[in-house]
Amino acid sequence: MDVVELLPGHLHLLRFPVGQAYLWRDGTTLTLIDAGPPGSAAAIAAVAKPLGTVRRIVLTHFHEDHAGGAAELAELCGGAEVLAHHADAPFVRGELPAPPPEFEEWERPLYAGASQLLPQGCWFRPATITELSDGDALGFGGGADVIHVPGHTHGSIALHLPSHGVLFSGDAVAASPVDGKVMLGVFNLDRTQAVTSFHRLAELDTDVACFGHGDPVVGKASAAIRRSADTYRPTG
Repeated sequence: MDVVELLPGHLHLLRFPVGQAYLWRDGTTLTLIDAGPPGSAAAIAAVAKPLGTVRRIVLTHFHEDHAGGAAELAELCGGAEVLAHHADAPFVRGELPAPPPEFEEWERPLYAGASQLLPQGCWFRPATITELSDGDALGFGGGADVIHVPGHTHGSIALHLPSHGVLFSGDAVAASPVDGKVMLGVFNLDRTQAVTSFHRLAELDTDVACFGHGDPVVGKASAAIRRSADTYRPTG
């Protein structure tokens, strides 16, 4: 796991072979946005320990590379609260089988390659979830707005910290591994919804954009997101 400080004193990027998470610091109180794949908890806890105490783990969606470490990490951190949108909560709790993406043909080899990089022999552990809805506010970062951005999954969320100009998009938005340009996230359940959600996020005032995959945009992120969103046409 690679660790990169994005905003001194506040924000660290935690990068895994597949996907990434973010650690937000308010004094000695920590919030983790996504929890990495299964088997990641110990490494995340080791990074967090000298910074403070992880009080909450907010999952942007149910996919294994984002939610797989949540249950174990919550235990390691003394019972940190795990939060997810109510539409994705049954999958994180293990109550229902997770629906597969509706792949575009060009995405299939990418998905196969990414799957090979996920930890083998580490199993997804169900987690106890506090359910979220669009418009909820969370008590970190000066107030974090929960934004429902369906498409990648039905319960995907983004988090927006208006007082800091920071956006955590989950997989609703990504940065290309080829040229770093902002793009629509891949492996979606409903591409039409995903495009609509992308345009919703493009309307926000964002200086720093933190994606589930790809390098964050640090500085004037709104412009980059809007330029990319303009290339995707909502339908329906």
